[in-house]
Amino acid sequence: MSVIVYQTFVIRQDKFKEGIENLREIKKFRMENYSHQVEILTPISGKDHTYALLSTYEGLAEMELQNKKMFDDEEYLELIGPFFLENIVEDSMYTQIYRTLRDQPKEKEKK
Repeated sequence: MSVIVYQTFVIRQDKFKEGIENLREIKKFRMENYSHQVEILTPISGKDHTYALLSTYEGLAEMELQNKKMFDDEEYLELIGPFFLENIVEDSMYTQIYRTLRDQPKEKEKK
């Protein structure tokens, strides 16, 4: 079962351009160096300047392993430091973790 991490945050209006550029760099770095899929979600409705990262992992253990690798990586920490400290509104980050639901077994498999 896949694990999906949905993380929302508000980009500071006075740092909007820098925030978007930094977010794109974070996505590119994660996609090239770690075993998971990352998407940047932009708002169509709802609160303006509220963006999200959608990360998909093969499972909970894989999520833990990839997160450990990322936070042990100095180059990655140099990317996310400015993003968290300079580009997003303090206390605006909200993280949710979901697991995909398995399909129901077919009649043949139940017997």
